[in-house]
Amino acid sequence: MQRVAIVGSPGSGKSTLARTLANRIGLEHIELDSINHQPDWTPLPTPEFRRRVTDAIAADRWVVDGNYRPVADIVQGSADTIIFLDLPRRLVTARVVRRSVRRVVTRQELWNGNRETWRNLLSRDPERSVVVWTWRYHPKYRAMYRASMADGSWAHAEVIHLTSRRDVTMVSDTIVTS
Repeated sequence: MQRVAIVGSPGSGKSTLARTLANRIGLEHIELDSINHQPDWTPLPTPEFRRRVTDAIAADRWVVDGNYRPVADIVQGSADTIIFLDLPRRLVTARVVRRSVRRVVTRQELWNGNRETWRNLLSRDPERSVVVWTWRYHPKYRAMYRASMADGSWAHAEVIHLTSRRDVTMVSDTIVTS
C-alpha cells in the first residue's frame, strides 16, 4: 500500500481516514479539495487542476482523498489501493450537517481563505449547500463507484469497500498495524 485513493460521498470520512493513514504509515496526504478550491470557492480550470494533481502524485507514496471526475483517471489509475467509503446516506448527511455547523460557528478557514457560511448551509441549491449536495448526490456516488468495482476500472488496484463505521475503524486499525 504505497499509493492510496480514498473515494466516497461527502461526510463519509475520506479526509479523516487519509490523514490517519498518512500519519501512521508515512504517506504524503493530498486533499483534492485544497487543490481545487481557490479563493472565493473558485474552482481551478480543469487543465490546471489536472496538472497540479499530476505534480502532487509524482511522489512514490501518497494517499489522496476526493471525488473529482476531471482527475479520477489520474488518481485512481495511479493508485495501488482504492478505498471506497460507501456509508449510509443518512449517516453521511448527518455528519456533513454537524461538520458544516461547526465550521460556520467557529468561522474555520478551509482552503485558500474559504469558509462555510450560514447562507450556503441553509441554501436549497446543491451548488451552494454541501448538505443538499450530499443528500442529492449520494446515490450517484454509490452507483458510480460500485460500477467501477464491477466493470474492471479498478482491476489494477486492491479495492477495499467499506460500508459501515465499524468496517472503517476495523480496516484502519488493521492497515496501520500490519
